[in-house]
Amino acid sequence: MAEAEAIVLFAHGARDAEWAEPFHKLQRMIAARKPVIPVELAFLEIMQPSLPDAIAKLANRGIEAITVIPVFFARGGHLKQDVPALLADIEKRHTTVRIKLTPAIGEVDAILTAIAAWACAVA
Repeated sequence: MAEAEAIVLFAHGARDAEWAEPFHKLQRMIAARKPVIPVELAFLEIMQPSLPDAIAKLANRGIEAITVIPVFFARGGHLKQDVPALLADIEKRHTTVRIKLTPAIGEVDAILTAIAAWACAVA
């Protein structure tokens, strides 16, 4: 039997609810391409759900492997210090769940190439 997998898109969070719309759109786009894999959105600050809450929800559904994708443009202090500590705490509470943290999306060459192509097309 295949293991149950999920994706968590992890964003910073903001006070303005409209700020999160691109992340919700990205969540819907990924879910449409991977309809059998749950795709959740979680936030570091201000907005809900938090990363611990999103992972707990998935763990309670029997998910065994979660890929956390930081939708940050670069790996600053939050991704260097805060997130590893947060994930270590989460992993202590959910020992049967394997969590993989990807690079920040802004550090992925394919994404930077797509942004550069778009910038050149609109300039």
